[in-house]
Amino acid sequence: MNTAAAILTAGIAGLVITGVLGFVMIPWLRKLKFGQTILDIGPKWHIGKQGTPTMGGLMFIIGTVAAILLTVITDKLMGGDITAAGSLIPSEMYTKLWSGILMALGFGFIGFVDDYIKAVKHRNLGLTIKQKTLLQLLVCVAYLTSLYMGMQGLPHMFVPFVGTLEIGFFHWIFGIVVIYATVNAVNFTDGIDGLCGSVTLTAAVSIGVIAALKGLFGFSMASAALAGACFGFVLWNKNPAKVFMGDTGSMFLGGMVVALCYAIGCPVILLLIGIVYVIEGLSDVLQIVYYRVSGGKRIFKMAPIHHHFEMCGWSEKKITLVFSAVNILGGIAAAAVMYYGGYVI
Repeated sequence: MNTAAAILTAGIAGLVITGVLGFVMIPWLRKLKFGQTILDIGPKWHIGKQGTPTMGGLMFIIGTVAAILLTVITDKLMGGDITAAGSLIPSEMYTKLWSGILMALGFGFIGFVDDYIKAVKHRNLGLTIKQKTLLQLLVCVAYLTSLYMGMQGLPHMFVPFVGTLEIGFFHWIFGIVVIYATVNAVNFTDGIDGLCGSVTLTAAVSIGVIAALKGLFGFSMASAALAGACFGFVLWNKNPAKVFMGDTGSMFLGGMVVALCYAIGCPVILLLIGIVYVIEGLSDVLQIVYYRVSGGKRIFKMAPIHHHFEMCGWSEKKITLVFSAVNILGGIAAAAVMYYGGYVI
């Protein structure tokens, strides 16, 4: 099939598979009593969400991976190779796509273990911070190693208006910081109905467009699968949510977003493509630092920042809509920066 058909197929498959899975998995999660436990320190009105099935991220994890596999296999049977359809050496494209998916699944598994412990103990304490950090760092190193081994030449990345830079050992330091920060920032974004799924949908579309500008249609296809799966999940997760994604889902989404940005060769563009993630993560860090240095004072009524707007009287639907719109603007800015910054040359 041609590239446009493959991209469309992946998006529709992600949407349909994830959406249909909701009819099966939500009752199953409810039957297993895998319900969300609400923290006492959260907004008081969130107590009504107590017991809503969590770990629903399994829906779009299955939807995303199945959509990609379905598209790749179908394309192969028709004599094509969408994975290698692009301006890079095929082996490098294979490595970036499949190692990226494995990394996202690795993070999703860590989130699954964390969610499972919470569900069994019926409290919002799963893996310890040290345990979760160690596991996340191991996944980061494994992914960066796969990129290093599959990369043609020395480690490099594209920086808009500068060009492609060889980064040497910085590949490891920069990579660990960016991947770890992104995955946890996406996790912070998952706090109200529909927010993380909607924001990630916009991020995936932006990455897909940028990949297409460079002719990296295999990555556009994977982005479409992720966007479609997020859309299918939001249909169930929109306010009032019938299911939550849990750390299982948010950590997988973080892994996929950062993997796709690495795939297009420009992880720094995450600052614009995931501008809402950046704002959410920074708000939490600033709140903690200011609280400690000021002796108990706060910048925001509550962090991450989406809770601040909740405390200011914004509805969850309004926050999701506004934050998604902001991320769309960030995505448009990212595409413009990449286009005029020399990416398509």
